Amino acid sequence: MSMAVRTPSPPVALAGFGVAVALVAVVGALSSGDAAGTYTALRQPDWAPPSWLFGPMWTVLYVLLALSGWLYWRAGAAKSGLIAYAAGLVLNAAWSPLFFGNGLRTVALVDIIALDIVVVACIWLFSQRSRAAALLQVPYLAWILFATALNTALVVLN
Repeated sequence: MSMAVRTPSPPVALAGFGVAVALVAVVGALSSGDAAGTYTALRQPDWAPPSWLFGPMWTVLYVLLALSGWLYWRAGAAKSGLIAYAAGLVLNAAWSPLFFGNGLRTVALVDIIALDIVVVACIWLFSQRSRAAALLQVPYLAWILFATALNTALVVLN
């Protein structure tokens, strides 16, 4: 007797991607402590954004990230793309505890460089099935590349 695997309905799948991304956001928020205070206490480069910008920016990016994963899934996701997507979520979730929670800014820099690479791979893999899914990750990539430069400057200056 074989058991058929049921594919979730699109709304259930969208909720699943939303929950996965929300968990990443919650891990980041809970592990950051006083992130705004920690961030503003660091010596900053002249081009550093104000701390209030990060919350709204990440909210938009997390919504785009969930939609991207869902669109990729709807387009007949390949296992390699889903693995890259999941790896990106894990790397994203690890950054805040490293940088803010434990003050390991150099380790956080290594983490975010790995995230940059994984997101580029994810965009390429997603583009094989869904151009829209790939394009929704471009603002995320732009932001984490900026964050990589900022993380680098904060390591150098502090």
